[in-house]
Amino acid sequence: MIQTLKNAWKVPEIRSKIWFTLLVVLLYRLGAQIPVPFLNADLMESFGSQMGGLFEYMNLLSGGAFAQGTLFALNVSPYITASIVIQLLTIALPPLERWAKDGEAGRKKISALTRVVTVALALVTSIGYTMLLDAGYQGQSYLTADGQSLFGKIVIVACFCAGSSVIMWLAEKINEFGIGNGISMILFANILSRGGALLGSVWGMTFTKGNFDGFSGWGLVKSILSLMITVAIIFLIVWFTESERRIPIQYAKRQVGRKMYGGQSSNLPLKMNMAGVMPVIFASSIVSIPATIATFITNEENWFYKFANNWFNYDTWLYLVVYIVLIFLFSYFYIMISFNPVEVANNIRNQGGSVPGIRPGKPTSDYITRILGRITTLGAIFLAFIAGFPMLITIIFGDSFSGIAFGGTSLLIVVGVALETFRAIESQLAMRNYKGFLD
Repeated sequence: MIQTLKNAWKVPEIRSKIWFTLLVVLLYRLGAQIPVPFLNADLMESFGSQMGGLFEYMNLLSGGAFAQGTLFALNVSPYITASIVIQLLTIALPPLERWAKDGEAGRKKISALTRVVTVALALVTSIGYTMLLDAGYQGQSYLTADGQSLFGKIVIVACFCAGSSVIMWLAEKINEFGIGNGISMILFANILSRGGALLGSVWGMTFTKGNFDGFSGWGLVKSILSLMITVAIIFLIVWFTESERRIPIQYAKRQVGRKMYGGQSSNLPLKMNMAGVMPVIFASSIVSIPATIATFITNEENWFYKFANNWFNYDTWLYLVVYIVLIFLFSYFYIMISFNPVEVANNIRNQGGSVPGIRPGKPTSDYITRILGRITTLGAIFLAFIAGFPMLITIIFGDSFSGIAFGGTSLLIVVGVALETFRAIESQLAMRNYKGFLD
């Protein structure tokens, strides 16, 4: 990994891409510190400690911006949700399906539609978030007196909505001029920015009074168990992510002029976790919708408010079951839209290759589809285990292990994004070496 970075740094074009990505991430982190007007700064300091459940998770993914009520408080959630909606509609609606098959022009239309939906969702979420801040805690609003007026609320909503639009723009710029996936890189930076708070919680769990005089034996045990679980999860993520199922391909010999081509063996590598971290990110965004809707409800006796806060929280069985089901659904959905077995089988046949024992054409595509289905199932089980196991511990043991409730999902995103980024750098190096060889 270190050698890959050294080699990439020697290539001016890749080095500029890396610098651009780092610059965009830095700009994002600066934007996450810009306060929104008409918020009571003194009261907002206590907002984070009063949050729980899904809001705590949203705060984690935003790098603390959600609890601070800054310009980028909404993070990439509206953009992710809009992408999911458009991708689903691409399969359901024929006009969007034609756009998806219309090459670069169609993709531009889909991207433009995604931006419009992102802004719409950001507007709705901004209104709900502003209502949540206005409702406050125990009757105390987090907005200033000017912020509680209609004009003040419009300004706050506009700032949150504009911040979400800027995040979308930054993510697309990373996709265009940087390294890696823009959404993943922003989430990666947000989670890493919470590393200090995580270490602080571990310290507080070990030393209950913040010093050695307050040493807690049970706290030390919990800290050691959390560390062991974290190391085991990282090892499992790296091992499974790098594993692959290789389908053997045999190329027939063919003569062109006086030269003989083909006759060699190769393989079609299929990653065990082909979907990466996207199913977890998508599932997390969808499962947070009830809590977002609940922010519009000021009456705590409302049945939906009670359902979202008491029965659909991260430490409930219903939340865990829905979360795992969504991970499975999005795993299959992501593979369905990103990998076409028929196209792969046709490419193998056109190049004079075949799978040993399988006839070219439709039998080959059916064979690849069967293997792909098994791999997707294993990948979904892996993602569900990594993301759900820490939550299961929290459900069973309660608040004793609440500190690691989101550890699996966070580690999966961090390690997965790191591996995907290094693979992107390696592919960039491979393309340039190949180009140099031809030149």
